[in-house]
Amino acid sequence: MAGIALLFKQNKNRGGIAVSEVKSPMGGKVIDVKVNVGDSVQEGEEVVIIEAMKMELPIVAEVSGTVKEVNCKKGDAVEADAVLIVME
Repeated sequence: MAGIALLFKQNKNRGGIAVSEVKSPMGGKVIDVKVNVGDSVQEGEEVVIIEAMKMELPIVAEVSGTVKEVNCKKGDAVEADAVLIVME
């Protein structure tokens, strides 16, 4: 079942470098991770898909950048506000 695209971003500053965190909007199960460390991601691109409440929810990047951390894998249970992807 197709879900809605959700945008989550939190800008932080790590040692003078702006980073963006892609967070889970709600608890659920990761059913696909579409990016790897080092990948270039464009604004609006799907990065993770979670399943919650029997719906697939694509999580998309709100900003363009490079993936620095992937903090989840297929099959992981995640909580609301869990940082899934860190981009720079």
